[in-house]
Formats: sequence, structure tokens, C-alpha cells
Amino acid sequence: MVGTGTSSCRVAVIGAGFGGLGMAYYLKQAGIDDFVVLEKGDEVGGTWRENTYPGAACDIPSHLYSFSFENHYPWSSRYAPQPEILGYMKHCADKYGLRSHIRFGAEVAEARYEEASGHWILTLADGSTLRAGHVVSAVGQLHRPATPDIPGLGRFEGHRFHSARWDHEHDLSGRRVAVIGTGASAIQFVPAIADRVAQMYVFQRSPGWVIPKFERVFSGFEQWLFRKFPILHDIDRFRIRMITETLARAYSGNRFIERLVTWLSKAQFRTQVRDPAMRKKLTPDYPIGCKRILLTRDWLPTLMRPNVEPVTDGITEITAHGVRTEDGQERQVDTLIFGTGFAATQFLTPMRVVGRDGRDLHEDWRRGAAAYLGMEVSGYPNFHVLYGPNTNLGSGSIIYMLECQQRYIVQLLQDQNARGWRAAEISEQAEQAWIEEMRHRSATTSFEGGCRSWYVTADGVNTNNWTGLMREYRDRTAKPLMTAYRLTPAVADERRQVAA
Repeated sequence: MVGTGTSSCRVAVIGAGFGGLGMAYYLKQAGIDDFVVLEKGDEVGGTWRENTYPGAACDIPSHLYSFSFENHYPWSSRYAPQPEILGYMKHCADKYGLRSHIRFGAEVAEARYEEASGHWILTLADGSTLRAGHVVSAVGQLHRPATPDIPGLGRFEGHRFHSARWDHEHDLSGRRVAVIGTGASAIQFVPAIADRVAQMYVFQRSPGWVIPKFERVFSGFEQWLFRKFPILHDIDRFRIRMITETLARAYSGNRFIERLVTWLSKAQFRTQVRDPAMRKKLTPDYPIGCKRILLTRDWLPTLMRPNVEPVTDGITEITAHGVRTEDGQERQVDTLIFGTGFAATQFLTPMRVVGRDGRDLHEDWRRGAAAYLGMEVSGYPNFHVLYGPNTNLGSGSIIYMLECQQRYIVQLLQDQNARGWRAAEISEQAEQAWIEEMRHRSATTSFEGGCRSWYVTADGVNTNNWTGLMREYRDRTAKPLMTAYRLTPAVADERRQVAA
């Protein structure tokens, strides 16, 4: 739809990644067909559509990093690469008839609550509008690349790009490359391109803990077993979930597991980095889990290659032909690649969300995002957030968390069908109690362990990660506590429309 036309629906879902696709599935399962999924791109996939850098893959085993309703998928390996994950998402969209609900090329610029009608008015980038009874934001946390503001960046005369916007037309063969950032993306693409480049400098702001990633391709016999006995998928899924739940305890105060994981990581450093001085530079001085743990067996050996130099001195400026560090040395390069992650704490940006009484969500979240169960915000009736504040995981599958949220939201809609209310808004008391709990619990975790990471705001507050186990979150979202909401009753004709 182009121009200023207006359409309407009961539920508008923003984004067609894992969050939006799962939401569409559960809406259809509940018999709710009056919904639309608004996707800014031209295909489903979210972050897995946009991140196509060499070596891109998931660090959660595929049998857990998949929907519970579509978990008997013929994965080729223990950890699926990006093209295969994207193929899985397309498969789900086709198999469950979700594409008929998706509007591609539909970027939402603003969502504004209209109190008189109890509806949300969504304005799209093309000027069209959509009226919806409920809005579900499924835009995720990892979709806006973060590029550091380094002095002199604009003077660089070579080629530069962010890993999330990989330039596949730029041939790296024989290039002198600077990689800025050593996070989860860099540890995948650096080993993938190291043998092509003439020289690579990897600039590290702070080191990361690494543990081995036991990756392997499933044999033909194993794939036959999974096809013949689908229950093996379920058993493996349960096994992986138990392992990730155990590792999650290392972040929340279990000293034995924390020491065990730290020992495992240090053993990998000792084995793969023989030079004690270099090993010291690459080993973190903060608690394990303060930043995202990096699963890899290739990263440290790649840094030890003769054509790769890890640089631990801070960057002072980008020059026309290279990168200058605090020791005064300038390393000349022709290609600059940022592996600096995403603006993860800037939830829902750049979309503007205006709630009751003209409240602006970005202003409310200026000092850190927070939401009841990570989904509901006081002052924003019938507005629900998937993968919201404090729902990311240090260990485990975000798809598991998303499904908890998707089922929860569907139950809210079913309650509306049963009781006929117009709007549901989480109370300030319930929201504040949740925020205080998250702040108190976060302070005892390694997520607030003193390092700089995308988990925390500039003030060091954990706004991204869940502080417990996946099982606890599942239990706490099993059924909406309707007494925690302020319900606005609907008039008679609205009740009939909701029931229909």
C-alpha cells in the first residue's frame, strides 16, 4: 500500500525474524487470523537475513536453536551456518502459511496510541497508516550496527564496512586489513578470511573469554537416524537445554560452575597461545560472563598466524591510510572492517512509540529500558515487546524465550475475547516491582561484573540479560496475571467486534 491510505487489523506484528514468525504461528494456532506482520526487508529472517559475513553461524546447537513446533528439521551440522538458519525460517513461513500475513517493504516509523478509540496508529515509512488493536514489537536487539566514533574516521581513503553490512563485492585477496572489535562476529569472520588477506591487524579493546565450540557435520547415518526416529531430536534438544541451563548458573553466583568454566577457558588459552606475554594480553581480567562468552576453536590459533597481528594498544585515530594507536605507531591498511556489534541497549530504535498521554517510550527508556516480564510497559496499553529488556540469555536459546512470550501474548488476547475489555495496561506497581527485582538480581550476576559490554548501559546497568534460568522464565510467563493489569472495558459494539 502506498500513499496515505489506512487499513486496520486486530494485531500488528513488527518484524519477520524469529520473533515475528513465531508470533504469527501462535496467533494462527489460537484461531486469530486478523493480524499483519510488517517487515521492512524483502524477505523473512531478521538478523539472519542481514548478517551474511563469512563464517556467520549460530553458537547455540541447532536442535535447541529452533522452534519447538518445528524441531524435527534436517540440520546438516551441530551448529547451523547462517544460510541454513535463514532457509529454516523461510521453511517455517511457507509450511505454516505465514507469508499471506506478511507485508514486505513495510518499515514502521511511528506507533501512536489513540486513547479515544483504544487503538494504535502505525505510520509507515511510505506514508501509509495502519490501525491496530494490539501491537507486538518483534524488532529484536541485534539489528542496528554500532560503529564507534573514532577521530579521523572520515579521512580514511580505503574501503570500510561493518560486519553486519558485509561488502561481498570487495575482494579481500592480498589486502591489508584492519579489524576493529573482537566480539562474537569477529571471532567468526576473522578466521574465515585470514588465509585470503596479505596482512590483518585485529584491534582489541578488551579481551573475551573463549571456550571450545565442538562443531561437526552430521554424518549420513546420523541424519538417517534423525529422520527415522524423530524422538532423537527431542532427546538431544532436552540434553542441550540441560547443559545450557547448567552453564547459566555460572553467571548467577554458582562459584563452582563459574570456576569450572573459567578453568576450561584458561586451559584453551594455555593450549592455543604458547607465548606467555601474548596470552596475558588476550586473557580477560573480569569475571566470566561479564561479556558474552565466545565459542570457538579457531579464534586464538588465527591470531597466532604470521599474517595476523593482535593489537591491544588503544586506537587514537584513523588516518587516511591506516590506524594509529596510543604507542604512536601507525599501521597502514587499505580495508577497515568493524566487528563492533550492535546498539543493543537502544531498544526499538529508530521507531518512535508514543503511548498514553503522549508519553514517548524512548524518553521513558532514556536511562535504561525496562518492562514487566520484558514485554509490558506501563503507559503503553496493548503494546507488547518480544525479546525486550532483560530477556536475552548468557546461555541458552532466545527462541525458547520468544516462544514463552508469544504464548503469553496469545493468552492475553484470548482473555480479551472471553471478557471483552478494550485495553490492558500493566500497572505501575507491577512494573516497578519487576524492575526492582531485575536490578537487585542483576547486581549479583557477572553481567554487571565491571566490564564494558552490550549487556549494560553506559551507567553499567544490565538492561538486556535475563538473570535466571530459561525454566524459571517459562514458569513466570505460563499464564498472565490479569490482576497486574489495568483493564479498560469496551462498549457493547466493541465487544461484538472482539468476539468476532
